[in-house]
Amino acid sequence: MTAVAEGSIELGTIAQAEAEQFLYREARLADAHDYDGWEALWTDDAIYWVPAGGESAEDPNTQVSVLFDNRSRIGTRIRQLKSGKRHSQTPKSNVVHQITNVEVLGLQENGDTEVVASLLAVESRERGTTFWAGRVEYRLRRVDTDQGSELRLAFKKVTLVDRDQPLYTLSFLI
Repeated sequence: MTAVAEGSIELGTIAQAEAEQFLYREARLADAHDYDGWEALWTDDAIYWVPAGGESAEDPNTQVSVLFDNRSRIGTRIRQLKSGKRHSQTPKSNVVHQITNVEVLGLQENGDTEVVASLLAVESRERGTTFWAGRVEYRLRRVDTDQGSELRLAFKKVTLVDRDQPLYTLSFLI
């Protein structure tokens, strides 16, 4: 039997508190521009999706997206950010991510745990301050590593509340 912290719920292998700490860590790494640390959080078959447009966001293969990255494209995005040649991030944005209203919804058939949360990212650039708000869907997976069993991101979908409006360049990690 797995010990669970008082006040947390456990569905499958991921407790509420563990899911929250993982999501807070991901946000902290993005805020700090710790690209290697952030990239290490993803599984090899990961999908990172930010849908665009006002329609329901159900299928990234048939709908317009702000970004729709597989694991290889996530790596390319990180290499670009680290190169210093991504001019929209020179200088780097000052960003803070707030992750709230975290809910562990349950296990999927493949064993991933579905988690949802609210997001507010505040970005400061020379043009001013931009607020990026949305709902985030995650699929977290427990994997065995050299350090033991750890959580990884298998899927992340950021549905921005204003995705049907013109958006500034989204060139930082949301």
